[in-house]
Amino acid sequence: MSAAKDGDHEAAADLLEQTLEIVPNWPPALLALGDAHLALGASDAAILAWQKALEGEPEDRLGARPRLARLGIGVVENAVSDAYIRALFDDYANRFDSHLRGALAYSGPETIMAALDRLVPDARFTRVLDLGCGTGLMGAAIRARADWLGGCDLSPAMVTRAEAKAIYDALRAEALLTYLADQSADLVLAADVLVYIGDLAPVFAAVAGALPPDGLFAFTVQKGADGILLGEDLRYAHSPDRLRLWAIENGFEVVTLDDCATRLDRGVPVAGFVCILRKV
Repeated sequence: MSAAKDGDHEAAADLLEQTLEIVPNWPPALLALGDAHLALGASDAAILAWQKALEGEPEDRLGARPRLARLGIGVVENAVSDAYIRALFDDYANRFDSHLRGALAYSGPETIMAALDRLVPDARFTRVLDLGCGTGLMGAAIRARADWLGGCDLSPAMVTRAEAKAIYDALRAEALLTYLADQSADLVLAADVLVYIGDLAPVFAAVAGALPPDGLFAFTVQKGADGILLGEDLRYAHSPDRLRLWAIENGFEVVTLDDCATRLDRGVPVAGFVCILRKV
């Protein structure tokens, strides 16, 4: 809505209220109304609007649940639904590469490859899994080092874009935990994917199950100071202590945990970590 984009949240709220008089309980309008109320400092009104949006669209393709979680309603760690991620990236797929590489200066694959080269220079891998493969940016970076490369993504539109690049030996449009259940590899990658998952313990466990001893898990996350934080961008940040704990609990040795910034947000680098774990 142009009023909200122009910063006139009061006008936006008024227009949305009028819209809801014509189309009662329309989830997109309720979501936007909640955003306008929050911008105006009316958190109780925002919560009410988002709760109504969630009632009308319980799969939460719009992202009402993480908005509520940021205000203390619900469980933060599991607030972001698969349906929200799938809808977000299905809509984003056609402009993903140009926007990510251009406006956001995204460098996740290069950051992971540089970390791998510092650990195991020029190493080749027999089987590589690319979790949340998107359009294949990470796949393109690792392809020359992989005898076999597989990938998965929640978004069918993203998988279609990746297929068109002919990078992967196999691709599947499904959740990463489902995908990992019947996979094996000596390297698992997750570039800018785990930012959409709060509790990473199940992910670490599933990756550990797919790796042999000395297998590697390389990934990027956003940097958190304490535990798990859900930010304004509805992406998670994880603390180094929590990452180390999950690693130890799931049979990994932390071999790399370095500061990095893999993208910009409104022109400012987003603090993160590049991590490499080795299966013990």
